[in-house]
Amino acid sequence: MSKIDIGINKADRTEVADGLKRLLADSYTLYLQTHNFHWNVEGPRFRELHLMFEEHYTELAVAVDDIAERIRTLDVPAPGTYKEFARLSSIEEVDGVPDAKQMVDLLTHGHEQVVKTCRDVLKLANDADDESTSAMASDRMRIHEKTAWMLRAINK
Repeated sequence: MSKIDIGINKADRTEVADGLKRLLADSYTLYLQTHNFHWNVEGPRFRELHLMFEEHYTELAVAVDDIAERIRTLDVPAPGTYKEFARLSSIEEVDGVPDAKQMVDLLTHGHEQVVKTCRDVLKLANDADDESTSAMASDRMRIHEKTAWMLRAINK
């Protein structure tokens, strides 16, 4: 098998991949939380939130695949277990089923946390001159900022 030669040294690839692993864990945890809330939301805003949560978890499902594939592109194994995600994620899991307002608040905070993780990855990628990861982190950051804004607007 040929050795990877994409213009980023192994130490930098490993450091960027470690940041991406945290982004993957945050994104997957947020995906699971959003899917859970989609299934369990109740109340007068059921239809609106049920459909919105579905849009969000569908987008996140694509994102986690893209992030994992970027980690692999850097020639680093991607995490893929609940145990690894729990260790790496900065988003805490929720016990029980919160009410609709709490769901929106929790998801807002989750998206804001992913933005912060994206910022960390962006710094690592920029330092490594890794434009592909920088672009991905920037794109993810923009999506999560917009989603957090929309969720905040719901509970005003």
